[in-house]
Amino acid sequence: MTRAYFQRLGPHRFAPTPHTGGAWSATEQHVSPLVGLLVHEIEAERSRRDRPALLASRITIDILGPIAFSPFDIRVDILRSGRTIELVQATAVIDGRDTVTARAWFACVQDTDAVAGGEPSRLPAPDTLAEWPLSQVWDGGYIASIDMRPIGIPQPGRTTAWVSANVELLAGEPVSELAAYVGLVDTANGIAVRQEPSKWLFPNLDLTIHLYRQPVGRWVGLDTTVVFGRDGQGVTSSVLHDLDGPVGIAQQTLTVRPREVDQLTVEAPTSASA
Repeated sequence: MTRAYFQRLGPHRFAPTPHTGGAWSATEQHVSPLVGLLVHEIEAERSRRDRPALLASRITIDILGPIAFSPFDIRVDILRSGRTIELVQATAVIDGRDTVTARAWFACVQDTDAVAGGEPSRLPAPDTLAEWPLSQVWDGGYIASIDMRPIGIPQPGRTTAWVSANVELLAGEPVSELAAYVGLVDTANGIAVRQEPSKWLFPNLDLTIHLYRQPVGRWVGLDTTVVFGRDGQGVTSSVLHDLDGPVGIAQQTLTVRPREVDQLTVEAPTSASA
């Protein structure tokens, strides 16, 4: 099996490998690797157009429907061009339908070292921690590709852990540290489950990442809290880290449903994401 999540079929066309298999459904892709690929294509398009060297500040993902396990195209549009601020959108088109969108705000580099501060404490390094098999909770090719190392014992609704991928994002092509990093952030909703996935569904509708430092390295630190409300809503919130310390925050909007009710009466548009 190709040791990558995706293979390129053409300039803007890709095929998922079994490593992208979803946690909620074996017939769909997990959204997490696709997030990384969308960001990779945003960066590639900005490079092709010789856009200014700016830093990613916010990345927002919206999941518009089931992520079918099919070849797909990615369309990239610069929505707001500029020398110091730019907004770029990438859309994964699967079976002729817009399925996942990524919008990224970029901003110029400034020297703000003199006023930097306010970030939380660093996490213990992953090489000091034991691996914990996330496959105890979830199925799927994506979950099988993840090395997870929790800090303490994972608790319902509260877990801090490091995750990294054992496969590359795109076969035979280099990708930036940013693309590889954000391609793992959606894992947050799967590391601190409040209820058993066999009894409750809680897929995320979106993912928003705010960065105050550009991440580096292959490890993603997730200091994650999951909250379920009383009317079918939930939120997964994470402080994001790399080996040098915190880099930003992530939020995921959840739709929470008893599994038997969902199967009978409700279309689950985001069933590919854990």
